[in-house]
Amino acid sequence: MNKIIAVVGMSGTGKSVVTDYLEEANWKKLYFGGITYKLMEEAGIERTPDGKSEKEFREKLRRDHGPECYAKFLEPDIREALKEGNVVLDGLYSWYEYKYLIERFPELKLVCVVTDKLIRYDRVSKRPDRPFDREAIEYRDISEIENLAKGGPIAYADYYILNNGSVEEEVKRLKEILEEV
Repeated sequence: MNKIIAVVGMSGTGKSVVTDYLEEANWKKLYFGGITYKLMEEAGIERTPDGKSEKEFREKLRRDHGPECYAKFLEPDIREALKEGNVVLDGLYSWYEYKYLIERFPELKLVCVVTDKLIRYDRVSKRPDRPFDREAIEYRDISEIENLAKGGPIAYADYYILNNGSVEEEVKRLKEILEEV
């Protein structure tokens, strides 16, 4: 049976290192955020450099289609990808998405990447793609926890990777997890 993992965690923890590693190991990566971009393009809505148009569009999708809508939209792609091999989900944010998916894919495992807050904030401020200052990342953290129920999948994860150090240490822990999965 093919495996399915969702990588969760707050911004700046190193989730992309995990998903990129798995993708390089021939896991099919499915990106929740890609749904936003695809539907915005279909609706003729421009993406703004500050991300405001994307945030507004995501909020509208959740209002119109329910808080688990991203999981619903991605379900057919997950089913198709699982026929071909292992699947890694990038961008599962909410408890609602998790609940929707675990009912349909009971083999789903959550891998949470965690990093001390000050290290995360430093990483996010220095990243080349969409850097945030401390005030912005604190606002985003609180917003994601309060408005998206992001804490649920983090608290309920099957496995944890503490990523306060190097990429090599993060990948070492991931390999240990893959042995168990």
